[in-house]
Amino acid sequence: VFHMLSRLDWQPEVIHCHDWHTALIPTWVRREGLKYATVFTIHNLAYQGSFDHTFLAYSELDKDWQLWPPDAPEPVLNFLSQGILWADVVTTVSETYAKEILTPEYGEGLERLLCYRREQLVGIVNGLDYEEYNPATDRFIPLRYDISTADKKVGNKLALQRHAGFTEDVEMPLIGMVSRLDEQKGLDIVIESFDYFFRETKAQMVILGRGREQYHSLLRQAADKYPERLAVFIEFDDILARLIYAGCDIFLMPSRFEPCGLGQLIAMRYGAVPLVRHTGGLADTIEDLTPDLGEGSGFVFKDYDSDSMLVAVKRAVDSYRNKEGWWGVVRRIMALDFSWQASAKKYESLYRSLLEQKKHVMG
Repeated sequence: VFHMLSRLDWQPEVIHCHDWHTALIPTWVRREGLKYATVFTIHNLAYQGSFDHTFLAYSELDKDWQLWPPDAPEPVLNFLSQGILWADVVTTVSETYAKEILTPEYGEGLERLLCYRREQLVGIVNGLDYEEYNPATDRFIPLRYDISTADKKVGNKLALQRHAGFTEDVEMPLIGMVSRLDEQKGLDIVIESFDYFFRETKAQMVILGRGREQYHSLLRQAADKYPERLAVFIEFDDILARLIYAGCDIFLMPSRFEPCGLGQLIAMRYGAVPLVRHTGGLADTIEDLTPDLGEGSGFVFKDYDSDSMLVAVKRAVDSYRNKEGWWGVVRRIMALDFSWQASAKKYESLYRSLLEQKKHVMG
């Protein structure tokens, strides 16, 4: 990419890099004194492109690490740190995550470097492709619907219950989860909660995803224990995922951390009420529902433990009985706009502001 720039028959004003794979580009732009403005986006701070001193010497990248400013925190041996240090602006995919990663709890060892660049750190929530994810045109769901025909969602619920081998009952709350199956996504507290959940509620649950083998095994065991209430699909299946979004009443995302999250955005697009932990992009996109369901967009809990999650689950299951209020929530969240149109305007504003700053600095 870096060498291609000089061969283009046009020249960009801004180079926008994403994650550790592209993190050296801002470094080289700064080293060579090139005029391009650079933006570096962190999608998940946990993925850093780490290496050791042997690789640094062998790759002849050690000269780039020698450029490290004397007032900056001690150099870190990963690619991500270079993008953070040298880009004109660093962005991440939600405002709350941008604040969280300044702390040891969420900073993944880079919190001191991020604090060093905090004045140039910005959070912008990702958008959703509203043409790709549209229940009114989605050919992969049994019944298409929009806000005015949201009651047709019930037909998708029955289809999902049938696919899962459950009793087909529109009155029984149905919880869905489409996720990578690992600790980040909250699988540990979900599994820990099963016995209480299936004893104290009459809800059903469908889980789809792949991830760590230990969670595959534990989920299969739980599905064997509660075959009429829990269905687990250890696979990646986009068609089934869409049926879950269209068919479930409640969509569960109890993440330990979540830079942005798309699941809750897709769920709301399809009228599934999110149940989330207050972290990262989930905190920025989901407003806790009031007891009468008159305001808010989902059920939110703060502490990362199964007890806190179960309180929110119980609240959601109980709220499902309020049919008028529930369908009001369904229509309200379907009307929200988390499309790329809104996010793109924020990026355009960022680019223009950055170019103005560059223009001023360069005279």
